[in-house]
Amino acid sequence: MTTKFAKTQLLILFIAGALLVLVGGYILAAPTSFYASNNIELGTNISLINELKAPAGMLMVAGLFMLVAIFVRSLVDSATWLAALIFVSYATSRLSSMVFDGTPASGLVQAAMLEGIVGVACLTILWVRGIPTKRRA
Repeated sequence: MTTKFAKTQLLILFIAGALLVLVGGYILAAPTSFYASNNIELGTNISLINELKAPAGMLMVAGLFMLVAIFVRSLVDSATWLAALIFVSYATSRLSSMVFDGTPASGLVQAAMLEGIVGVACLTILWVRGIPTKRRA
């Protein structure tokens, strides 16, 4: 793997991890204001808030894993796979919802685009990494 390519992979992993830590942390710390930014009112429904915080914790921990992987080279590919799975699944789920349920707030459409870009970037890195550099005779 070239040094330039390795740095690109680490940069994408940093972006993916930082996004997940920020989003997960914001939801854990202030779910009502986080969701209100997209016109979603949680009210005082403690069960709903609890239900939203559970995946937020998982996102934050996954993001932390990605950030740690930047410094632990043996984890880089696993963290890139995890980032690809999370971001592509979020983007495709949002797109599916837009097709079947209609267009949500503009912030959620923008989130879907960002998730798709990061997810495709991670998949591209993994695809390129899987191409052999030498042909075997």
